[in-house]
Amino acid sequence: MTVIEQSTALPAGQHGIRAHSDTLVPVQTRSERFKSTNVEDFAAVTGRELEWKLSPVGVFADLTSGELDGSRLPIESTDVAGVTTSWIPLTDARVGSAGLPEERGSANAWSSAGEALLVSVSGEEAKTAFIRRSGLGAAPRAAHTVVEIAPFSQALLVIESSGPARLSENVEILVGEGANVTVVSVQEWDDDAVHLASHFARVGRDARLKHIVVTLGGRVVRLNPSTHLAEPGADIEAFGLYFADAGQHLEQQVYVNHDAPNTRSRVNYKGALQGAGARTVWIGDVLIGQKAAGTDSYEQNRNLVLTDGTRADSVPNLEIETGDIAGAGHASATGRFDDEQLFYLQARGITEEEARRLVVRGFLSEIVQQIGNTDLEARLQLALEAELTAGVN
Repeated sequence: MTVIEQSTALPAGQHGIRAHSDTLVPVQTRSERFKSTNVEDFAAVTGRELEWKLSPVGVFADLTSGELDGSRLPIESTDVAGVTTSWIPLTDARVGSAGLPEERGSANAWSSAGEALLVSVSGEEAKTAFIRRSGLGAAPRAAHTVVEIAPFSQALLVIESSGPARLSENVEILVGEGANVTVVSVQEWDDDAVHLASHFARVGRDARLKHIVVTLGGRVVRLNPSTHLAEPGADIEAFGLYFADAGQHLEQQVYVNHDAPNTRSRVNYKGALQGAGARTVWIGDVLIGQKAAGTDSYEQNRNLVLTDGTRADSVPNLEIETGDIAGAGHASATGRFDDEQLFYLQARGITEEEARRLVVRGFLSEIVQQIGNTDLEARLQLALEAELTAGVN
């Protein structure tokens, strides 16, 4: 918000009219938001704050202000050469090097976590690893994860979450020079689960990160990815898929900071909503800084509304501080089925119900196909089919 301060301390002019001066305070740059790892540095969440105004803050007040269990989460990890897991103290130099909390929920998780799970990835050969979390229980918990990608490494890392949970967490992703990595976060929580997450990524010189968020379960899931393209040639492809049923709130606030020359970003999030009270929120911030000459950036969000009684908020933002860019743009759309697509399918003997399901599957499959793992893609396609079937019954 632009703030205008008016001063009336000047001498009165003719006819008793006082002169005044307007002092224009510049709008705050996205990168200049206050940051701290100490929860006490943030005021209590009321829901009126910029970062919380579209969130059901009363549902997760215990995660933003209450005490959190910071003990180790139970995890399962696949045994893959070049991928190891261990626990490190929060005083480790790698902790905080990808980003810092900008809001109270993230800071509370940071302050409460006892240790950080370190996932180390190395080796130039392609590899796939899974980290699974489930059975976290109903007590409020905190977690911290650091994913360290060695220079020139290649990997697909999948973090899967399921079962009951009330979890607030921070995930840091450090992508070394020349690395090429895909990190997938899959949320298939129980219906009453609540999950707040901040993902921070720092992408090094000529490195490429593909970050994919898939959210299908949970009462409230708020997962906010921030990517810092810190060195020349850094590249981020950020994809998201979400399907909100009745009473679900699924939220993503995506931030890409172009902070070096010749960096590239592509953001593509898609969602579907069905059932009374289904709610989604997508906010996309892209900052092209003064040093980011040659930036190539584009972000988009598209939502498909399947029934009445839903709400999708979609807010793309673009801030450019240099004129020397290759390209920048954004797009947002929320709507119902394409009648022409439905007519085309029905004209070929497909029932209206099946035609609608085909359109939805085609709409969302673009994101699923970005994962690069046949088994996981097939399982997620089945999960989407189950969501669609549940909406019909």
